[in-house]
Amino acid sequence: MEAAAAAEQRLSSAGVTKPRINYSGELELKTTLRELVVYIIFLFTLCLVTFGMVSTNMFYLNQVMSRLFLQQSSAGDDGIDFNSIRNMADFWKFAEGPLLDGLSWDKWYGNLTSELQENRSHIYYENLMLGVAQVRQLKVRNNTCSTYPYFQNFTKDCYSTYHYNAEDKSDFGLKNGSEWKYSSAASLSPWYWGDVGFYSSGGFTFTLPKSKEKSREKLEFLRKNGWLTRGTRVVFIDFSTYNANLNLFCIIRLVVEFPATGGALTSSRIYSVKLLRYISFYDYFLASCEIAFCLFIITFIIQELIEIKKLKKEYFKSVWNWLDLLLVAVSILAIGFNIYRTMAVSLLMEKLLSAENVYPDFYFLAFWQILYDNMIAVCVFFAFMKIFKFVSFNKTMTQLSSTLSRCASNICGFAVMFFIIFFAYAQFSYLVFGPQVEDFSTFANCIFSQFRIVLGDFNFLTIEVNRILGPIYFISFVFFVFFILLNMFLAIINDTYSEVKADFAGLPSQEIHIKDLVRQSCNNTLVKLRLKKPEVGSGEENLQSKEFSSTKRKDISKRSSGNEKKLRSRKRRKHHLRIPPDNTEPGAASQSSVSPAEFQQLLEYAAELEEELNNANAKLNRIMKSMQQLKEFSGMTDE
Repeated sequence: MEAAAAAEQRLSSAGVTKPRINYSGELELKTTLRELVVYIIFLFTLCLVTFGMVSTNMFYLNQVMSRLFLQQSSAGDDGIDFNSIRNMADFWKFAEGPLLDGLSWDKWYGNLTSELQENRSHIYYENLMLGVAQVRQLKVRNNTCSTYPYFQNFTKDCYSTYHYNAEDKSDFGLKNGSEWKYSSAASLSPWYWGDVGFYSSGGFTFTLPKSKEKSREKLEFLRKNGWLTRGTRVVFIDFSTYNANLNLFCIIRLVVEFPATGGALTSSRIYSVKLLRYISFYDYFLASCEIAFCLFIITFIIQELIEIKKLKKEYFKSVWNWLDLLLVAVSILAIGFNIYRTMAVSLLMEKLLSAENVYPDFYFLAFWQILYDNMIAVCVFFAFMKIFKFVSFNKTMTQLSSTLSRCASNICGFAVMFFIIFFAYAQFSYLVFGPQVEDFSTFANCIFSQFRIVLGDFNFLTIEVNRILGPIYFISFVFFVFFILLNMFLAIINDTYSEVKADFAGLPSQEIHIKDLVRQSCNNTLVKLRLKKPEVGSGEENLQSKEFSSTKRKDISKRSSGNEKKLRSRKRRKHHLRIPPDNTEPGAASQSSVSPAEFQQLLEYAAELEEELNNANAKLNRIMKSMQQLKEFSGMTDE
């Protein structure tokens, strides 16, 4: 009994409590079961809303556009494609060759005239080109960097890396069009995070005509008049398509950065999004699921407010309550993003498609759609994590959660030591290999590369640029981090799990399986609907007898009909107290233990047994006296 009490005390100190076998505990579990059923319905609705926005066709459309504009080259331009751009001359070759070839699809294969709508390009014959493409550049001013005095006589011009304060907004070149004059963007237009800069949405812009020949002439004119200068830091190429077969918009942005180091860096963003949401019957079904999702969130908000009002500060001491608040907050943000995106699409769609020779800025709409997708993905993640809250009555899950909660302090202490060593190696690798190895070119890349080393995904030859420090770094990092620190981490969890498992083994088995309650609830529902006949002996006692079949014992004796009710009450008390049967082995009986409350009930049960034995003894005495009197009476009769 002392061992069981000590085990319970250790588990309670770790924040783990096991459900007791009593009427209130069973009601609590049934309430949890009902909450689990409602939550599963909510999770199913959320999954319908989420996966209704994403399809495999989006991936295939992105792949098609990526191969066309990023990997395809023209035979007459020295095999230049987008990914092979290395300088400004390569950019012009790409723009006048592969780019125009990809944008202009006015003929079928075999130079047959397209039967599609005239004066419109259908990329791959299926993707309608919306409006025209736009080209935009951002520049920096001259003399925006500091030059050492010894070199000022040799370098009269100095263009720094891009940042907003150094941006050049003055007119240049011919100064007679939008390509030579700076154009500001809307306040809500998203900035672009490139490889070497964070770029604003304004700039010097021009559009490409629908005609392929006119577009080539315009590009040649800009190239000859020096549209790209030494101050140019980035060029954006934006255009959008619509696939009516799939009801998908494809928004494409090709980016060429010209860093202060010289040369060129390429990147791209290709988004396939479903901006027109409600067209088919399935779309309207998803709309009803979205409404149901909003109703669920409103219900959860009311529940959390009631609990906060009831528990006050105690509410915030539970991790599950914080998870509930986080789920509700992320869901509200996702709903807000969805409402804003829907309103923006409905207000801007007609305006964007009204002019055929104007660039429609669908990148703005795609940006908000991607934000909504990201928020709903985070919402689904936390929603799935909350399932662990409803399986806490399971012994295995309780052991795991108890293990994590008990070893949390040890893991935090270990994490401090781990990251001190980890970041020490990260700064060492950044200083030694950063200027020469791409995987260590930034401090963040060093951190990711070291995690790859731990997982075994690393090319050792890249750090042989330093023949001395490279092998020393690699061997020492693997030895200290992989062989020592990671094994210490596993040892902490393993030892704690062994302790928790031993504590649970010392406790009496008081687990109620949810599956049995589910089975019982289904049976009761079928009986009420008259779809199934009631089973003999079904109900709460049948469930308890199944859960605690190991505690069954023999009946002491048959009672009269007047004492049957009292006998059943005593049996139930014995059933809850788990008194071992008469034929229990001594070794097994010595391993059992009871709590103080159960010991008190044992005392009450022993008192009742003593009373019954006294009554039986009194009856036996009366019977013996009666027999003695009969014997004496018979002797007197014989005389």
